[in-house]
Amino acid sequence: MSFPSPLSQPQPGHPGPIPAAPTSPPVVPVRARPGGWAALWVGAVLVLLLLGLVAYLVSFLGWFAAIVGAVLALLPLLGVLWAVRIVDRWEPEPPRLLWLALGWGAVASVVIALGVDLLVTIVAGPARDPLAQAMGSVVQAPIVEEIAKGLGVLLMLRIGRRYFDGPVDGVVYGAMIGAGFAFTENILYFADSLITGGIAQVSVTFVLRGILSPFAHVMFTAATGFAVGLAVRRGARGSAVFGPWATGLAVAILLHALWNGSAAFADFFALYVTLQVPLFIGFVLGVLLLRREEARLTRERLHDYAAAGWFTPVEVDLLATGGGRRRALAWARTLPGDRSETMRAFIAEATRLAAARQRALTGRDDRALADEREHLARATRLRQTLLRP
Repeated sequence: MSFPSPLSQPQPGHPGPIPAAPTSPPVVPVRARPGGWAALWVGAVLVLLLLGLVAYLVSFLGWFAAIVGAVLALLPLLGVLWAVRIVDRWEPEPPRLLWLALGWGAVASVVIALGVDLLVTIVAGPARDPLAQAMGSVVQAPIVEEIAKGLGVLLMLRIGRRYFDGPVDGVVYGAMIGAGFAFTENILYFADSLITGGIAQVSVTFVLRGILSPFAHVMFTAATGFAVGLAVRRGARGSAVFGPWATGLAVAILLHALWNGSAAFADFFALYVTLQVPLFIGFVLGVLLLRREEARLTRERLHDYAAAGWFTPVEVDLLATGGGRRRALAWARTLPGDRSETMRAFIAEATRLAAARQRALTGRDDRALADEREHLARATRLRQTLLRP
């Protein structure tokens, strides 16, 4: 059997048959919290680590420099979060898990990196030689930091496996982790520049890190997330994910080392224009192609339900294309009471339904069938609400 895209080729699974559409509405189950108790425990640990990290930053930088650095670091972070939201718009991830990914990057990854750096300093002593410092930036930092962030991608897969459906989800979670790490790292760089060189130095650092390269860490960790998401889409589960994760991690480390090396051993601005900018453009184009693949897969899975009578072919077109969704929202605004929010919820549930069906087809998630029934019940209720007189 052949499939139209290598990005979504499923492995043999055991999906349940789609029942015929009922004449009476199904009972809507209670929605489970994304991540469950595991997300709460991870969040609690992150809060504790955050307290220690804040104490470290304040003692190392001082209150004034730390606050200025945080305010400056917030500006590129807001831009990155806006871009990630656009990428995540087709099938939005639960906000709870997105905040958790951001927290892992901003807190846990930084704590791990600082801890390893401290351990290396204790064992080998501080690097006073310029070459040793440069090698630390090009070798040690990419390896340690990308592993720390990559562990966050595995964590998001573990506690959010019902929502981690493919490459786009992997890119989104990886991007959030990278954005969080860049935010905290920028606080350190901006504050240190303010202390050592005043306003002039911090202005230069802000241009280099906040304007020219706000997506650097985002792109690195997104490579790891993409590899994991692609493996998940193809049906990988359990230990089978570690191979793709290691491959994506190697790409992230290479990109990170190349970025740091351009600043340490080459003409940064020449490589920025000739290499880094084309890489970023390629990254954006790749994300756009992944978004198209998500739309194609949503359309294909919803056609399965249309064949069983749950949706009409016209509704599938409205739910599974960007133009169709815009038309559907415009129509919903004309209904009594403006039902555009109900339409947004209907679109979201239908998209999650398609994703659950795909997970059932790959056979990677034992709870996919239960999720499928839940999303189908919710989508049916929302559809009836939209069409009521």
